[in-house]
Amino acid sequence: MKQLFTLLGFLFFSISLIAQESKVVISKKDYVIYSSKTGKQIKPEEIIEDLKDTDVLFFGEEHNDSVGHQLQLMLFEMMFKSFADKAVISMEMFDRDVQYIMDEYLAGLTKQSYFYKDSRKWSNYKDYEPMIEFAKANGLDVICANAPFRYVNVATSKGIEGLMKLSDQAKKALAPLPYNLADGPYKDKLNAMMGHDPSKPDSKPAYDMIPGQSLWDATMAYSIYEKKKARPDAKILHLNGRFHTDEYYGIVQRLKEYDPNIKVLVISLDGSAENYPKVKVDDYKQNGDYLIFTDPSVAKSY
Repeated sequence: MKQLFTLLGFLFFSISLIAQESKVVISKKDYVIYSSKTGKQIKPEEIIEDLKDTDVLFFGEEHNDSVGHQLQLMLFEMMFKSFADKAVISMEMFDRDVQYIMDEYLAGLTKQSYFYKDSRKWSNYKDYEPMIEFAKANGLDVICANAPFRYVNVATSKGIEGLMKLSDQAKKALAPLPYNLADGPYKDKLNAMMGHDPSKPDSKPAYDMIPGQSLWDATMAYSIYEKKKARPDAKILHLNGRFHTDEYYGIVQRLKEYDPNIKVLVISLDGSAENYPKVKVDDYKQNGDYLIFTDPSVAKSY
C-alpha cells in the first residue's frame, strides 16, 4: 500500500516532495528538439512560428526536469514577443478554485507571502515561479486549470455519482458533470501503469485511477476551452505532466470534445532517453508534434 501511494504521488503531482530551487543554467547542449513530422532537429523559434496558426500549445513535462522548466520560460517569453498580451499560460499546477487568488496577485493587490499561503502552490513552485513573475510583470493571464485533489479523491472513491452530490459552488472547480472517462488505448495505458496485464484474465489494476485522472483531464481541458471562448485570440501555453497529453490522449481528447475547432500542438519532453543526444526519434514520434529530449546528467530540480 505504501508503494502504491508513492507511485500515485509521482504520477499525479509530487505534493509531498521537498523541492530544491534549481540553480542550473542551461545551454543548447542540454536539450534537443525534434519535429515528429519531419524527424529533423528544430529550433524553439520554429515552434513559435507554428503557433501563428494554432490556439493551444501543450507542453508535456516531467515535473522535476530543470532544463524543461527553463525551456517553458523561454517559450513563454518568445510567445510574448510574438503575440504580446495574447500570450496566456495555463497550468496543471494550480487549481480552478484559486483562480481569483492568482488574479489578485497578478494585479498587485495581494502580497507574495499571502499568495504563497492561499494558492496551495506545489512544493516545487520555484520551478514555475519565473513564469508567474513574467506574467505578472507583463500583464499576462495565468489560467489555474486543474481540479482540486479533494474532489479527485471523491471521483476515485465515489465516482461521478459522488461528485454530483457536491454543492454548486464546489462544482465550479470542476469540468461540467458528468465528464467522459478515459477509454480505449488511453484507459489501457493507465491501467498498465497500475499493474494490469490484459493478456492475463485474472489481472486487475492495483488501483482504479481512471475516474480521478479523467477528472483532471476534463477539468484542464474545460479551463482552456473557457479561456478560448472568452478570448478567441489567445495563444495558450498549457503546462502539464506529459502523461496527460502524450499520444494526444487525455486533455487533448477532452478539449476536442468541448470544441473540435480549437487547433493544438503537443510537446512531449523526455529527460531519460537512452544514448542522449543520439536518440532514436522514431521510437517517440507518436507522443506529440515536437519531441524534446534533455540531458539526463543535468541535475533535477528535486
